[in-house]
Amino acid sequence: MGNVIANASMSLDGFVAFEDDTIGDLFEWYDNGEVEIVTEGELPPFHVTPASADYWRSWVDSIGALVVGRELFDVTDGWHGKHPIGTPVVVLTHEPPLDWSYPGSEDFHFVTEGIVAAVTRAKEIAGDRDVALAAGTIAGQALDAGLVDEVAIDLVPVVMGSGKRYFGDAGPARLGDPTAVVQGRRVLHLRYPVERG
Repeated sequence: MGNVIANASMSLDGFVAFEDDTIGDLFEWYDNGEVEIVTEGELPPFHVTPASADYWRSWVDSIGALVVGRELFDVTDGWHGKHPIGTPVVVLTHEPPLDWSYPGSEDFHFVTEGIVAAVTRAKEIAGDRDVALAAGTIAGQALDAGLVDEVAIDLVPVVMGSGKRYFGDAGPARLGDPTAVVQGRRVLHLRYPVERG
């Protein structure tokens, strides 16, 4: 069984998006290097530094399923049926969409029973691989429920001032020393274990 890992690009002051779901310069690091990364679905390739490319490939290769909330699903229109990293997606929602369908949309699974059920379903899909959690409300709920094993942050040198926090309104938690520190261009990739008890 793999780990459950919260992940996102984050500003220095802890935000993953503005309140209107725009991201400002948070994704600038996705296109400031010389190594091309080809994505799945409709998004064009992006270009990162060799260090970021190695980190990205290792991260993507480890993921067996992704858990997102309904808000991110709606903002992206479910990535038109194919997530950019090509992994199955579990969407935590109060109500599944009635008329959403794209080729590949069979890789999207809608769970209405809460964060524990969503992570459980993602683990079933992922098998021995890791489960990624979108930062924000979903990651906060999972952290509060004791479901998060690791936190992965792509720390970007911008201050957003306000917006949506990495862990939403989650309560306090303690993380261990970083297990990965990788310097890219205008990004620092960090991984932390979540301490239990």
